[in-house]
Amino acid sequence: MILSNIMVMAAIFINRRFHFPIYFLLANMAAADLFAGLAYTNLVLNTGPWTIRLSKQQWFIRNALVDMSLTASVANLLAVAVERHQTIITMQLHSKMTNRRVVLLIVCIWAVSIIMGLVPSMGWNCECQLSDCSIIAPLYSRRYMIFWASLNLLTFSVMVAVYARIYVYVRRKGKRMSQHSSHHLRHNETVFNLMKTISIVLGVFVICWTPGLMTLLLDGIMGKDSHALTYEKYCLILAECNSLVNPIIYSFRDEEMRRTFKCILCCLCRRSSNHQGEQSPVEFNTLQPEVDNGCEVKSEEKANFTALQLIKTEW
Repeated sequence: MILSNIMVMAAIFINRRFHFPIYFLLANMAAADLFAGLAYTNLVLNTGPWTIRLSKQQWFIRNALVDMSLTASVANLLAVAVERHQTIITMQLHSKMTNRRVVLLIVCIWAVSIIMGLVPSMGWNCECQLSDCSIIAPLYSRRYMIFWASLNLLTFSVMVAVYARIYVYVRRKGKRMSQHSSHHLRHNETVFNLMKTISIVLGVFVICWTPGLMTLLLDGIMGKDSHALTYEKYCLILAECNSLVNPIIYSFRDEEMRRTFKCILCCLCRRSSNHQGEQSPVEFNTLQPEVDNGCEVKSEEKANFTALQLIKTEW
């Protein structure tokens, strides 16, 4: 999960054809997936019998990392949906958004993610009302679980509605422009292919995260009667697998991305082979003296001959 998302970020950074707002947002989504991999690793290493060793603040941080990664992914998808709606409605391939605005948008995404992750530790918890504690996250308030899960599910619904509207618009526009020149057809096909890739990313994201969010929602509403602990681990694994699926989708759907991946892997292989070659002994052929009719050419004659050749060349 970590290595594959590093590949996506490296490919977008290296290939100048990806230096557009939509790909910067996809790189930020890869960063969120990378963060999700690190958060999940930290969760695995500090759960079960190791949970008792954690302090209260360490427990809040452990869960906040997972919450931040999900919020960052959802916010990125929402930003991508808005960007695609803005560009495709005008039948453009890339947005005219400036790099400064893209950077500002990415900063806002991570700021919101950090705030959402720290809300429980900042006061919205059940320390003063133990009857309101969640089953899955014992220090989290059930009301916060309902709020967080409902907010993400609502965001999913908005994104699906936006992409459905874009899809219908592109289909209608494509039928109208089917009689135009081949240049327009190729442009529309490129826009539609990029739209398909992002739609697949969104669909897989919704499929992977909806079971987990529904589990959190039932935990918040029903408490112990929801029996959420029996299947919450499987939902979490499914949700984290989404961070591994996105790079696979990019590599299969985007030929340029796949080509860049191959270049990165080839460069890494060449460097490793060159490093091994430097460590291995190398044999050099000894230089033999030049002989003319069995006699060695004197150094003075060679120098004069070389100087004469240079004068002729310069002249």
